[in-house]
Amino acid sequence: MASITTPISQSQFKKPQLSILKTPKSQFLSLPMSSFAPVKKAAARMVVVSATTAAEKPKKRYPGEAKGFVEEMRFVAMKLHTKDQAKEGEKEPKGQPIAKWNPSFEGYLQFLVDSKLVYDTLERIVDKAAFPEYAEFRNTGLERSESLAKDLEWFKQQGHGIPEPSSPGISYAEYLEELSEKDPQSFICHFYNTYFAHTAGGRMIGRKVAEKILDGKELEFYKWDGELSQLLQNVRDKLDRVAQSWSREEKDHCLEETEKSFKFSGQILRLILS
Repeated sequence: MASITTPISQSQFKKPQLSILKTPKSQFLSLPMSSFAPVKKAAARMVVVSATTAAEKPKKRYPGEAKGFVEEMRFVAMKLHTKDQAKEGEKEPKGQPIAKWNPSFEGYLQFLVDSKLVYDTLERIVDKAAFPEYAEFRNTGLERSESLAKDLEWFKQQGHGIPEPSSPGISYAEYLEELSEKDPQSFICHFYNTYFAHTAGGRMIGRKVAEKILDGKELEFYKWDGELSQLLQNVRDKLDRVAQSWSREEKDHCLEETEKSFKFSGQILRLILS
């Protein structure tokens, strides 16, 4: 009996007991140490990188925005010019380029009359100031109504009859009146484009017309008291200051009105050729 007991205890109990303890222990310890820890670190790094990228994403910039809102308005306006009007113009000219225009005396006189109605309206709106920001643009030195009154008086003294305002001028004046009561951003778009366009392309057209039908006479319409560049800069500063209180949506709404401004002013300008 003693010889049978000894082999059973060595081969069947001791060896299986050692095998059960060692094998599972080594497999269990190797998995989290070598496989799972690096995955957690990599995931943490991805979260940090993603958050950093989102935080550093640059804000959308509108053309000209870095210089102020007036530069944004100028950029949009330039794109609506024809290629013969401005270097930045993108529109193809309809009909003859300005340099080849053949203005009529009657048409130019009608243009001045309708222009006066528009400037009368703009200056009356600013003076009345239905919105407080309009008051910023009183007495800027860019006003044209009084100068146009002097020019029309000169024509009258030369024996020319002064016509009544025509449809283009009346339509624009009525639109400005309506707009000014409910939409200050859009009104200021028209204010900017009307006055600033006249100091640039408007002066060029005035010179060409004067050469062809007025023996080179320079009208009061194209003269300003003081340094024009400084007057313009003063108004730019006021426009930028007013626009600082606008939301991005209000600024975009103002910019979207530019095309309508060009449409109305273009109808009046074409009277020169009538």
